Amino acid sequence: MAKNTVIQKILEKHIVSGNPVPGEPVSIRIDQTLTQDATGTMAYLELEAMNIDRVRTEVSVSYVDHNMMQNGPENRNDHLYLQSVAAAKGVIFSRPGNGICHQVHLERFGVPGKTLLGSDSHTPTNGGIGMMAIGAGGLDVALAMAGRPFRMAYPTIIGVKLTGKLGDWVSAKDVILKMLELLTTKGNVGCMVEYFGDGVATLTVPQRATITNMGAELGVTCSVFPSDAMTREFLEKQGRGSSWVELKADNPEYDRTLEINLSELKPLAACPSSPDNVKTISELAGTPVGQVIIGSCTNSSFRDLSIVAAMLKGRKVHDDVTLSIAPGSRQVLEMLARNGALADIIAAGARILEAGCGPCIGQGQSPADDTVTLRTFNRNFPGRTGTRGDKAYLVSPESAAAAALTGRITEPSALGFPYPQVSDADKFLIDDSMLIQPPCCGKEVEIIRKKTIGTPPVNTPLPDTIRGVVVIRTGDKTSTDDIMPAGVHLKHRSNIPEYAKVVFERFNEEGKETFAQRAAAVRDAGKHGIIVGRDSYGQGSSREHAAICPMYLGVKAVIAYAIERIHAANLINFGIVPFVFVNREDYELLPQGTEIVIENLRSKLEKKEFPVIAKANGKEIALNSNLSDEDIRILLAGGRLNLK
Repeated sequence: MAKNTVIQKILEKHIVSGNPVPGEPVSIRIDQTLTQDATGTMAYLELEAMNIDRVRTEVSVSYVDHNMMQNGPENRNDHLYLQSVAAAKGVIFSRPGNGICHQVHLERFGVPGKTLLGSDSHTPTNGGIGMMAIGAGGLDVALAMAGRPFRMAYPTIIGVKLTGKLGDWVSAKDVILKMLELLTTKGNVGCMVEYFGDGVATLTVPQRATITNMGAELGVTCSVFPSDAMTREFLEKQGRGSSWVELKADNPEYDRTLEINLSELKPLAACPSSPDNVKTISELAGTPVGQVIIGSCTNSSFRDLSIVAAMLKGRKVHDDVTLSIAPGSRQVLEMLARNGALADIIAAGARILEAGCGPCIGQGQSPADDTVTLRTFNRNFPGRTGTRGDKAYLVSPESAAAAALTGRITEPSALGFPYPQVSDADKFLIDDSMLIQPPCCGKEVEIIRKKTIGTPPVNTPLPDTIRGVVVIRTGDKTSTDDIMPAGVHLKHRSNIPEYAKVVFERFNEEGKETFAQRAAAVRDAGKHGIIVGRDSYGQGSSREHAAICPMYLGVKAVIAYAIERIHAANLINFGIVPFVFVNREDYELLPQGTEIVIENLRSKLEKKEFPVIAKANGKEIALNSNLSDEDIRILLAGGRLNLK
C-alpha cells in the first residue's frame, strides 16, 4: 500500500469516514465546487429540491462556458436561472465570456491541498496546482454544496516519475498522450495518479494542468502534482500568493510506478477515434488536413497560444485549412490582444472563437465529411465533433499550428524555423469584473425560471423483480457522448422529456424505431429497460443526463464488462443498478430484444448476496456489483432524491 504521498496527505485532512484501504469506501469533505451550465442547471435544481438556503462550502462557482450558442431562447433561459440561483444560494457566478471553468478556476480560485468537486469530468485540471480535484455528476456536486461529504473508493495510487526536460517542439500534451499510450483509457477505475521526480520542477502550472486535465481520459479519479516553487510563482503572478502552501511527498512509496523521461518524448497524436490510439507525428506525416482548432480547457493557456502566435507571425494559414482559436479565458484573450499576439494570429488567417468550450463538445465548427481535423482538445470519441464518421486527431498546439501552415500533418521541427522562445507572462492580467459575488443574504433574491426550465425527474423504488427487455446492446468504450449527445441538443439539458428523445441517437438507424421509442414502449408495457455494454461503458463526460434520461425512459439496470466511475455513481444516484458480468461470454446471450428476469433483487441487495442470477432464454447469467451499504440504500429507494 502506498505511503507518504501528496495524495495521502490531502486525504488524511479530508476523510470524514471510511477505511483508508484501496478499494474500500470513504467519504471526504469538499472545500470547493464548480459547475458549468450544461450540467449546472440540473445540479442547482437538485440543490433546491434539498431545501438548502445557502451553500456550505468554502467556495462554490457557477460557470457559463458550454451552452453559449443561444440558438433559440433555451441557453439564455438557463443562464438567467443560474445567475439568480447563484445569488440566492451564495455561489459566485462567472458570466458568459469569462472563460472555461477549469482554466478560470485554476487562475482565480485553485488552492493547493484543497479538495474540489466539479460537475465536469475535466475538473481534475486543477490537480496541476496541487488540488485533489474530482469530476462527478451534478447531484453529487449539489450534495457537496449542501455540506455532505463525497463518497468514493479509497484510491490505488499510481506514481509517475518524470525525469529530464521537454525538448523543443515537444509539449505537455505529449506527456499525457504518452501516459494514454502506456495506461490506455480502461482498467484504471479507482486509481489516482501522482507525478513526482526531478522533471516536475521543469513544468509550469499551465503545463501541469494540461497533463492533469487529460488524466480524465485515463479513467482515473484525479491526477495531482506537488505544490512547489513553480506553483508559488504562478499564484503570485495571479495576485494570489497568499494561497500558496508547499505540498510534497516524503520518501513516497506507490502502489504502482511508471517513469517517463521528458527528454526522450517526441510529438504525438491520438488518432481516431480514441484518446489512447496514439502514434508519433512522424508516423502520420503527410496526411492531408482540412481543419485545425486550437484551444479548449486542455491547451488554451497564455503560453500555449503565445507559441502558436509566434509560429504564425508573418505567415499564412494554408489555403486548404480552416484554423480556429478558442482561448481558455478572458484573461488569456485580453493579454494576447494587449501584447499584439492576437493580431499576429488574426493576420495569419485564423478565426477567433469566444472563450468557451464550443467545438470541443460539438457546439459548432464541425468538420466536413471525410476531412481530417486536428484539435488540441481532450477527446475524439466518434461523432463528438458533430460530424458522423469524423476523423479527429488530438495533438499539441505546436503540431496543430504546423498542420495549419502546411495543410498536412507535419513534424513541427521540419518547418524550417527555430522553436519560438516564449515564456509565461511576468504577471497575469487580473480583472474579476465578470465574476459576480453573491449578496450576503440571498433570501430576497428572486430565482428566474423561464418556461424551458424543468424539474429533476424522480424514480420509483427498485422493484423486487426486474422483468426487463434489452433495449440496446453496445460494444466497448460506449461514452456518455454516445448515450447523451451534446452539440445542437445541449440546449435541452434542463428539459428532460425533450432531451430524452435523443438518448443513443448515434445508434439510431434512419427509418427505424429509435432507442427512445423502444425504451418508452417497454416502459409503457409495464416492463423495465435493460442496457447491455462491454468494456469502459460510460467513459468520458460526467453528464448525469446519461443516467437521468434513460431512467426517465424506464431503464432499471445496466449490465457491462466494466462501468466507469462517474457514470456508475450517476446510475446509482438515479436508481439504475450497475451490474457487471461474472462471465464475459454471457454478453452474447443478451442481444437487443432479449427478455430478462432478475428475481428477489431487493432482498439480495439488502443482504449483499452476490452474484445475482438473471434468467434469459432459459439460461442463467451471473451478475456482480461493487456496491457500498449507502449505494444499496440509494438504489432501494429508487435514487438519491427519494431519500430524506
